[in-house]
Amino acid sequence: MLRGLHYQIRQPQGKLIRVVAGEIFDVAVDIRSSSSTFGRWEGVRLSAESHELLWVPIGFAHGFCVLSEFAEVLYKTTDFYAPEYERCILWNDPELRIDWPLPSAPTLSAKDAAGVRLRDAEAFP
Repeated sequence: MLRGLHYQIRQPQGKLIRVVAGEIFDVAVDIRSSSSTFGRWEGVRLSAESHELLWVPIGFAHGFCVLSEFAEVLYKTTDFYAPEYERCILWNDPELRIDWPLPSAPTLSAKDAAGVRLRDAEAFP
């Protein structure tokens, strides 16, 4: 399973990510158009065993893929979820070239399959 590259363009959220069961590969993509690192991504493995956390600041899209049989992921956010402002960037945008550690094509939700390329997405200033 893969959860696409999500963010809220209005009412943006910073996210603290923690895995309480299983393991994931977690990705944050800089989508601040004025940033010198615009379009760059970082990925990290998080697991219940490692107890590590990932901070995803406002201005970044976030996604993850599950590496174990299942995973439980907890988010602590700086603002409430507002589905009307949520946007999604394609997990496999060829310009981002994210190196997802997947053995085969992932299972996607309809929302994640309908994501747009970064060049067509609403970005932060």
